[in-house]
Amino acid sequence: MDKLTPLECLLPSGKQKICLIILNQPLDQDHLNILWKKALLRACADGAANHLYSITSEDRDSFLPDYISGDFDSITAEVKAFYADKGCRLIETYDQDLTDFTKCLILLLNEIQRRQLQGNHQLEVNTGLEGDWCGLIPVCGACKTITTGLKWNLDNQILKFGELVSTSNTYEPVAPGEARKTVTVTTDQPLIWCMGISTESLTTK
Repeated sequence: MDKLTPLECLLPSGKQKICLIILNQPLDQDHLNILWKKALLRACADGAANHLYSITSEDRDSFLPDYISGDFDSITAEVKAFYADKGCRLIETYDQDLTDFTKCLILLLNEIQRRQLQGNHQLEVNTGLEGDWCGLIPVCGACKTITTGLKWNLDNQILKFGELVSTSNTYEPVAPGEARKTVTVTTDQPLIWCMGISTESLTTK
């Protein structure tokens, strides 16, 4: 079973390697700097490239994404031309049944499947950066999933869009002062693990 500490990626001392997708939302400069250095693959979902371009104005050449994907209805002409000139891959996709985020995920999933990064995972959730919510999102159809350490665990249940999706879960309650229990996830298909970041950790860093 792979042992992971998901939010270790936000700690400067963390050794975890990640794939980074930037969405069309404001960026935190400190988090971007840390995540960028640890990313094996970096992508922007359409208009997210505008935020990356703006926040890295003093050193844009050090923050060039591997690719930008979407239908390009949000990215500005100036930003699109800049990244194209720098050799970033601009992958235009017109499938309106998929969000730009999903289009980026499909590209990443192809790489995940190529490297066979599936199966059993043990997640440490006690860095002090974690918020209260977490979730599991199926991205390749139906996923048979088993979890421990969550308030609403899955026991060989099928996660599938249109049926059951565990997007609003939280951690198993513990007594005051006790550390959260390790979360384990066993799945037969790729899942996205998502989790909140404590607002307190953002204001006290």
